[in-house]
Amino acid sequence: MNILLHACCGPCSVYPIAELQKQGHQLTGYFYNPNIHPFREFKKRLASMRLCSAATGVQTEYAAEYGLTEYLRKVVFYEEGRCGICYLMRLEEVARKTKELGLQGFTTTLLYSRYQNHGLIAAIGENMAAKYNVEFLYQDFREGWQWGIDQSIALDLYRQPYCGCIYSEQERYDKKMHKKKPEISG
Repeated sequence: MNILLHACCGPCSVYPIAELQKQGHQLTGYFYNPNIHPFREFKKRLASMRLCSAATGVQTEYAAEYGLTEYLRKVVFYEEGRCGICYLMRLEEVARKTKELGLQGFTTTLLYSRYQNHGLIAAIGENMAAKYNVEFLYQDFREGWQWGIDQSIALDLYRQPYCGCIYSEQERYDKKMHKKKPEISG
């Protein structure tokens, strides 16, 4: 299948790229992440994705504009549901881009993370696939968690310490809020 792979960052892309290529899929990457904060973090992740694309040979398109304003306009006052809003924002754009590029389907590197809600991502992915008349490929990439970490270190990719948004940054660094975030199953 010709797949558009939504890439949240370089390190989380390594295993999904390897696995999808091994399965015989043709990949195009798409870096679209308006949630990332601050601006310097966005630039580091963008640069890391460029290195990952070069190392893996996957042609990647980049939404290189900093989209924080758009993201915040959607999540302010809805902070408890921000992850679902963020998934919807990104996956709708990826489905739209899949259709625009004439590709068969899409998937996302969010499915590599142990900390994301796979059930919600899958539901949103399926809804956006139906809306844009493309396919959504759900695959649980968590099985390659350690391999992906090891490979991203070997490739010297910048490895971020939090999911990306301003809220996750605070959860990571604010000692008052610091607690181990549980793995989300589903």
